[in-house]
Amino acid sequence: MFDLKQLQCFVAVGEELHFGRAARRMHMTQPPLSRHIQLLEFEIKIRLLQRTSRSVRLTPAGKAFLQEAIRILALVESSAASAQRIARGELGLLRVGFTAGSSYSFLPKLLARTSTSLKDISFVLTEMVTRQQIEALESNSIDLGLQRVPITHQELETLLVVREKMMLALPKNHRLAKGRLPTLADLRDEPLITFSPRDGQYFYQLIDNLFASASIAPKYVQQISQIHSILALVSAGLGVAIVPESARMLHFAGSVLRQLKMPPLYADLHVVWRKDNENPALPPFIDLVAREFVFNERSLRKRKF
Repeated sequence: MFDLKQLQCFVAVGEELHFGRAARRMHMTQPPLSRHIQLLEFEIKIRLLQRTSRSVRLTPAGKAFLQEAIRILALVESSAASAQRIARGELGLLRVGFTAGSSYSFLPKLLARTSTSLKDISFVLTEMVTRQQIEALESNSIDLGLQRVPITHQELETLLVVREKMMLALPKNHRLAKGRLPTLADLRDEPLITFSPRDGQYFYQLIDNLFASASIAPKYVQQISQIHSILALVSAGLGVAIVPESARMLHFAGSVLRQLKMPPLYADLHVVWRKDNENPALPPFIDLVAREFVFNERSLRKRKF
């Protein structure tokens, strides 16, 4: 079978139609150049060039083969360049698990920034609760996750990227929807829509601990896994809820979000990945997150939802 050097020599002669110029282009002398052409013609059993003492012309078969040879060489060059870019992490695919809440504000910002800084990295996005993300990371089913729970797993790395206030969601016509800021004591007898202890464990514990610290027994009437479903029930007048501030992005007309008169309670969002993940696209992505999205107190003061 012919090799790439033979194709390169043939393309040089086919385009120059002159062995001397083709040899100079290939940085070689004419005898080995002619030998490569002869071997190529022998391998494919076709005469590609018509040679005289004064000229070189392509045969009809040679003209057709020249176009294929150019295409093959371009494909080889492109494949090599793609492989090099993949190895450098400039081209590739990242599988991302994300919680529904992270998609309201942070995830769109992250993807928009990545599309300009790492424009040739593609994403496969899968909505998962934190528990599912941990399982998927352990089985290498995803490359990274956007999740709430702080990680102490020895095989995982994490970056804190968002810290947002927890807010009180109320039906629009509720007695606490206007006027002075409500307190936890105002919620003592209110029907409370909260998060599922299983699929919304982080928020459930955060809110339950808040009431426990104030010696208030909350009156839970519904336990739901997703923020948008909780706001839908609040808008329907079925109760009140404590949700992260990014819930403002959902724009439920029948509900309002208000601060509670108490020391701020925050919910965190983390980017999490395996230490031993060998995907070349992961390090430049993590570098981007660490450079532009990692949480600090200044970013909290500037943050707007």
